[in-house]
Amino acid sequence: MKYTKMPGTDLTASNIIMGNMRIDALPATEIGKLVRSAQDLGINFFDHADIYGNGECEALFSQALSMNSSMREKMIIQSKCGINKNDGYYDFSKDHILSSVDGILSRLNTDYLDILLLHRPDPLMEPDEVSQAFDELEKSGKVRYFGVSNHNPMQIELLQQALSQKLVVNQVQLSIAHTPIIDSGVALNMGVDQSINRDNSVLEYCRLHDITLQAWSPFQTGFFEGVFVGDTERFPELNAELDRLAAKYGVSPDAIAVAWITRHPADIQVVTGTTKARRLQKMSDGSEIPLTRAEWYALYKAAGNMVP
Repeated sequence: MKYTKMPGTDLTASNIIMGNMRIDALPATEIGKLVRSAQDLGINFFDHADIYGNGECEALFSQALSMNSSMREKMIIQSKCGINKNDGYYDFSKDHILSSVDGILSRLNTDYLDILLLHRPDPLMEPDEVSQAFDELEKSGKVRYFGVSNHNPMQIELLQQALSQKLVVNQVQLSIAHTPIIDSGVALNMGVDQSINRDNSVLEYCRLHDITLQAWSPFQTGFFEGVFVGDTERFPELNAELDRLAAKYGVSPDAIAVAWITRHPADIQVVTGTTKARRLQKMSDGSEIPLTRAEWYALYKAAGNMVP
């Protein structure tokens, strides 16, 4: 397992993150086994959000582990807030952030979060109000570090200028079959669809500003249009290349899909979503696979992307 000291923090984190969005489908005993399997693989980073299972995932996580201080110290725990799921809008108001964090901490049975992310951009955000909330959370010790999810560079700039704290994470969607944060830079000036800059150069921005990128849905294509690994009907060339490299490195195609992300020099963390320990192990095998430049580009092209 590869570990990286996250810029702007004192956290040394695994580049594979166990995502907990779906653990409410498991009984408590299986959740405990899954978390312990993750730790045995070297994973020390666990991702949550207050909307996962309407909060149930956070509660089940702590209950399954019988969370205590000794166990908590071995974990980097991150959660997200800002989505009012019941009413269908985003809310970065001070009161909502503060009450959300209190709920998260209660459900996780912990005194603090290592990282809090604002889940999706709120067009009605008032940066000074967010700043007040972050200051209270930091002063009280409830949150150590802060970040965002699904934010573009100017949204980050707008928020950062009001904050006392540095934003240290941006969690975005990325997989071999969903690469808009890479595509336009590769196809610049070509006048094709791939040339369209849909993400305002967020990859380069985060690298310039020492913001750790985290890749969610690392096996999805499009916006929840299905998993590409094993889908030989829609992605025959990509799966052929995944299989070829899996055979070369003695791992699964899942590991190669992860390795394509971890090979990037931005030190991108990969957020898994599986509830199966065996599949988590296959994914984790991609933590340190040294894909060559030629192999990385071969996968990118096999997914249907142009390299002019």
